[in-house]
Order: sequence, then C-alpha cells, then structure tokens
Amino acid sequence: MGTLQQAIALITFSSVIFLLITEWIHFTIAAFLGALILIVANVMTMPEALSYIGKSHGTLGLFFGVMVMVRAFEPTKVFEYLATQMVIMAKGRGDRLLLGLVALTTPICAILPNATTVMLLAPLIPPIAQEIGVDFIPLLILITFVANSSGLLTLVGDPVTFIVGDAINISFIDYLWQLSLGGALAVVAIIACLPFLFRKIWNKKLTNLERLPHPKINHPRTLIVGTIITAFVLTFFVIGDSLPIPVSPATVALLGAALALMLSHHSRIDSVQHILRDVDWSTLIFFMCFFVLIGGLEKTGVISNMSGILALVLGKNVAFATIILVFFIGLISSVVPNIPLVVAMVPLLKEYVVNVGLADPAIISPDFAGQLPANVLPLFYAMMYGATLGGNGTLVGASANIVAAGVAEQHGRRISFRYFLRYGIPVMLVQLAIAAIYITLRFLIW
Repeated sequence: MGTLQQAIALITFSSVIFLLITEWIHFTIAAFLGALILIVANVMTMPEALSYIGKSHGTLGLFFGVMVMVRAFEPTKVFEYLATQMVIMAKGRGDRLLLGLVALTTPICAILPNATTVMLLAPLIPPIAQEIGVDFIPLLILITFVANSSGLLTLVGDPVTFIVGDAINISFIDYLWQLSLGGALAVVAIIACLPFLFRKIWNKKLTNLERLPHPKINHPRTLIVGTIITAFVLTFFVIGDSLPIPVSPATVALLGAALALMLSHHSRIDSVQHILRDVDWSTLIFFMCFFVLIGGLEKTGVISNMSGILALVLGKNVAFATIILVFFIGLISSVVPNIPLVVAMVPLLKEYVVNVGLADPAIISPDFAGQLPANVLPLFYAMMYGATLGGNGTLVGASANIVAAGVAEQHGRRISFRYFLRYGIPVMLVQLAIAAIYITLRFLIW
C-alpha cells in the first residue's frame, strides 16, 4: 500500500509540474486538481492536507498582507508618476533610461514580491516607450531581470527568499548582513550587461519627451499616511525578530494590510470590497495546494528516498555540493517555475544533510525553530540564489516573466520563447557564476 501511495504522490506531483511548464491549463487549476487527487486517493486526509497548509502560514500571511497593501495604495497613481519622472530625468539619453529603470525597479522589488512589482510597472512601459520611439519589449524584459534579481536584496523581496529563509529560520537583519550583498551583485551584473544586450536603446537619443503624459499623484494626504504605514512595516521587518516578544514578517505584513484597509476606507479612495476582490487569490490558492502536494511526497517517503540518492551523488563534500546546486538548481529553475521547485527542494535538502550526518534529524520537523549547523547553510543559500537567478533564463522561469509577456500581448506584441533566450541565457549564466563565487568566498572560504 505504501508503494502505491508513493507512486500516486510522485505521479501527481510530476504531472502538475508538467502542466506548469506546458501551461496547458491554468497553474492554479493544475495544483488544485493535484491536491484533490491526493485526498480522493487517500494518500492523505483532508485534516492532514489542511495541516500542511497551516504549517506554511508564514509564507501565505506575508503574501496576502503585501498584496493588500499594494492594492490599497493603487488609486494614488504614485507608480505612474514615478515612471514618467524617470523618463523625464533621462534627458533624451537611452543609457539613462535603462539605468533609470533599474533604479526604479530595484528598491520596489526589495520590498514587494517581484511578480507584484512587474504587475505595477509593466503596463506603464509600452505607452511611454511608444511616445519616445523606443521598442518596449526589451524594456519589459529588463524589468523582469531586475525584479527577479533584486528580490534577493531582502528576506521578503521574493517568494523564494522567504520560503528558504523561513525554512532555515533566518531573521530579516541576519539576511541583510549575510545575503543581501549577493543580490546587489546580481543587479550589478545586469547593469554591466546593459551596453551589450540592450545596445540599440543604450545608444539611442530619445525624442518626443514633450509629448509624454504628466500624471499627477492622487490623494496626496492619503499617500503621506500610506508612506508612514509602509515605513512602519519596513521598520518592523528589520527589528521584529529581535523584540522581547518576536514579531514575524508575516504578522507585520498583515498588520500593515489592516492599517492600509482602514486608511482606504476612512479616506474613501476605495472600498474594502474592491481591494479584497482584486487580491491575487489564484496565486494564494496555488501556494496552498502546492504545499499539500509536497506534503504528499513527505508523508509517503518519496522525499526521503530522493535525499538518499542525493547523498550518494554528493556525499559529505559541502563545498562541491554547493557549487553543483547553484548551477543545477539554476538550470532547472529556467524551465520549472522556481517557487514550486524551492518548495519541493527545501525538505529534500534537509533530508540530505541529515542522511549524510551533517545535521540532527530534529531539523526535519515542521515545528523546528532552532538554527541549522553553519556548515550546511551554504547549501540552502545556493538553492536560493540558483532558483531566483535561474528564473531569468527563459520566459517560463519566473512568474514575473509571464506577467511581462501578458502585458506585451495586450499591446499587440508577443515575446517569444526564443527571443527571450537571447537576453535571458547570458544574464542567467553571468549571475549564476557570480553567485557561485560569492557563496564560495563568503561562506566556504572566509
């Protein structure tokens, strides 16, 4: 019976991954059906499935809170204003336009999930680019690169960083101290590639700047209060874990969402019903269902068996395993969406370090709240960097890429898989090499 359940769990998981890659059906439907198959086939019960969702409450709470905050401040039109000011400040030079896009996208993505940032900024790019005579497709590709890379700057900047950070119990401030530099180097790598990959725009003289729309910020008083709320959230992201009563990033995000809803309702810039209606519920449901799918692999022992294979291949050589993981996970992440990949790899890596005797079996428990041995942490850092930066490789590597492609189609253009590769593969390979060097120097040598 156990072997049959293992087969069902593995086939169901593999089928969902296949559907995610091919996009034959919507990703939420694929994960939803997969989770239900495990329950109907009695691989796990409904209470067990809900318990696996509950164990991931931190990830779900953070995403929901940030989504509500972003949507609540949307009526102020602050992002439209910033995008137009960026083009004006370029003063007719294409190189300044590209650098301005990097400068605009990077700090936003250090706070908001990358796909959310692209949802906000990508629709602004085509009309502005068409007014100044620039092809908007490379600009859309550029903001996805920056969004995927700058998510590594903070613990909450990317779903992947938070999922891995939550699994190894790293605090926001420790993440900044240990890992943010790697994210900064990834952004610097993009800047270094701009004159070569985006040569036409880099050397272009921009015209028709006087024809640009000049949007104004709506509800300035509300935006000021919203900025205070955002500053409050960011402050407690940093200090929350060190308070006498620790406050997790998810709790802080949910509190920020509650304050943003109260502000929107009180100022009448939008209704609570409209804000909650526009939350990306499909992504949240996808996460819930995927956690159930991973739970099926854990319960039936599939992950334990796969970790044994990993132990045979990599052995106890952490340095060798770390370098292999950066490139291996990076390449896989270029064709398999990185979020489900990381959700699956976290328990697999934990099982691996236990099997080779590098960590205590207690780390496998979902309730484990301690620190992992320092000598195994580079493995998890390698997975984090590989999965995040590998998403830059192909059109399907990250959700932000898909969002940008959808915006392009809405404006009458299509970003083909092959066209994206021209930009994605060079950027991905350079960034993975830099990540491997950084992890080696920072954690394996120093």
